[in-house]
Amino acid sequence: MLQQWDDPLAGLIPNSGTAEAGMTPPDAGVVAPSPVACDAARSGVGGNTPEKVFHPSVFPLSASGHSGTAAEPGPQPGNGDQMPYTTTGVLAGAYAPETSAAPKITDTRPVNPDDKRVINGMTDINQLAPFKYPWAWNYFLNANKNHWTPLDINMAQDVHDYYHKLTQAERHVYENVLSYLTTSDILAMRNIGLAVMEKMSAPELQIYQARQVYEESLHTWTYQHCIETIGLDQSEVYNRYRVVPEINGKIQIANCRLHSILRSDIDLNDRDELENFVMAYIFFSGIFEGCWFYNGFSPIFALQRRGLMKGTAEQLQYIMRDEVMHASFGIRVVKQIIREEGVKLDPQAIRAMWDEAEAAESAYAGYILRTPILGYSKEVHNNQFRFIANRRARQLNLEEPFPASREAALPWLDEQVNLRKEKNFFETRVTEYQTGGGLNWD
Repeated sequence: MLQQWDDPLAGLIPNSGTAEAGMTPPDAGVVAPSPVACDAARSGVGGNTPEKVFHPSVFPLSASGHSGTAAEPGPQPGNGDQMPYTTTGVLAGAYAPETSAAPKITDTRPVNPDDKRVINGMTDINQLAPFKYPWAWNYFLNANKNHWTPLDINMAQDVHDYYHKLTQAERHVYENVLSYLTTSDILAMRNIGLAVMEKMSAPELQIYQARQVYEESLHTWTYQHCIETIGLDQSEVYNRYRVVPEINGKIQIANCRLHSILRSDIDLNDRDELENFVMAYIFFSGIFEGCWFYNGFSPIFALQRRGLMKGTAEQLQYIMRDEVMHASFGIRVVKQIIREEGVKLDPQAIRAMWDEAEAAESAYAGYILRTPILGYSKEVHNNQFRFIANRRARQLNLEEPFPASREAALPWLDEQVNLRKEKNFFETRVTEYQTGGGLNWD
């Protein structure tokens, strides 16, 4: 069966170095959080008050990894067919905090899969099967077939390319792409682990998301490996998101939109909380992972197409495969939540989200590509973003935000995901690699 790394995701989503010159210090021109993105936080939605809004460079979590207070006890046992459970797997109402006794299970019947829900479910979170969402389990199985580590890929030629072949403009692109990606993948890891995964009430969803958390940490290791191998100044590269306004702006928007759901005590039976969670999840899967990540790798792939930085590009190719699955899974989950919970989205809020994302991406492209490199410019980058945004909107059953962008500015970009071949990492020639070759998207 032909392996398919198809970003359109037709089979996955059914219709149902050196310091940069000219950098500004943190207090001299850093992009402020968008008023649109922060409206929810400022108005108190999600339990935030103005004084709780995050510091630009700090994720405001407690030492335990969560902000907010501990979760309230779940609903008390009723007269239904099954004893209600919390999403942590503890029988709701059956655990007395003042004692150390284990919760007593009074209903020993198997879980009925029809009773499962993505969120707000009342079935036992510890019983994996029978599945209600078998597609989620398939995501987990497929993810394990794209297993790799950054040490598998030869980076020796990249060191030579960086110091002897890249122009100053190309080094600027390379360093700042890595700088943005390192911060973004850590943010993605924390969002899935702390904001999304614990709120799922079906274990087959959580299992793939646990794999996703691992993959985000693997991606962070990959960027670190590239930075170390090339010999860049780690402290300076990692700190750029705090001192480069155009990088900081994208991180600020992500923090604004995701901060209010980084709490364990959110009551998703509350409609305001539920709608805030859904909007945050749409942003995360549709824009942050589905557009910003997807488009973010393309400058490095442009170098690869000219025979430069091929090791780094190969690393990003594997990361891109993961991120396509992450976006696909998140889009499918959020659509399921909308369907199950009857969520009605605000078209104006959706429109504002797309416009905000486009403005931030345009500013970012203007910085990293202030001097165009051969075969790649900020205009190309921005046009490709709009094309991908339209694709993600269609997958979310939303109106296309940029109807004029009907054609891909980078028609070769999807090929980076769709390539069937795997490489012998030690001989750099095309071979069959059993783990990757076994992938099946049908």
